Amino acid sequence: METKFVKVLFDLYCDWEGIPPDYRIYVDGELFTERSYIWSKPNYLTEMLQVDAEPGTYVFNVETVGPQISNFRIENTRIEYGDGKILDKQTFEIL
Repeated sequence: METKFVKVLFDLYCDWEGIPPDYRIYVDGELFTERSYIWSKPNYLTEMLQVDAEPGTYVFNVETVGPQISNFRIENTRIEYGDGKILDKQTFEIL
């Protein structure tokens, strides 16, 4: 089956204490990125997932790495480019 490209954006908020937390983003269990959240409260950052995959449903998640105290929240998930739709905050479909 032919793959299609979509660009998914979401706003990532984080409450944390102490040193900035590291986090990983996975799409269907595949590691996409690992970063440090260095922005001060109450800011958020917009994350981007560029996915080239077969049509279907995909779930992404954010995982805290290390011993830091943090709480991540995903908001405003959207398709910026490509033929896809958002099913919920952490699920999108490539059409």
